[in-house]
Amino acid sequence: MSLLRLAGRPMLASMFVTGGLHAVRSPQDAAPTAEAVVRPVADRVNALPDDTEQLVRINGAVQVAGGVLLGLGRCPRLAALALAATLVPTTLAAHRFWEEQDPAARARQRIHFFKNLSMLGGLLVAADDTGGAPSVVWRGRHAARGLRHDARLVRRSVKVAAGPAGAAGGVLGKVSRH
Repeated sequence: MSLLRLAGRPMLASMFVTGGLHAVRSPQDAAPTAEAVVRPVADRVNALPDDTEQLVRINGAVQVAGGVLLGLGRCPRLAALALAATLVPTTLAAHRFWEEQDPAARARQRIHFFKNLSMLGGLLVAADDTGGAPSVVWRGRHAARGLRHDARLVRRSVKVAAGPAGAAGGVLGKVSRH
């Protein structure tokens, strides 16, 4: 693992572990803010609990688990995707700068919104990072290209072998008739 990955993953994960722990321990702190985003989603998705505090706690638990996994480099791509999924509702609920009337509060919320947007970008890069190994998609394309190449070689071999074999068969047919 490169030094950049070794240092960068825990640094990216640290905010999610600390924020997630706070959400798990004290969901009542974030529940009123989260209500604006949670309610419309919970009303449409029956699988989600109706209790906003419970959803905040679940979101926090996913952040802790994803942060720990990302920080340790275990399933980092999946962990980064899970963290990205939790960051979207968190950002939309907590940093609604467009609703702020006070210019100073609006500026603070805008900074936090774009900080989260930057973290989302980092998570998406981490989710795409294969650690220097070829991705599954690349390996599939490479294998398909190899199979096509092998099929062309077989086809050429058959054509080359079929020509003399056909000629020999024609000669044998003439000889056996006489």
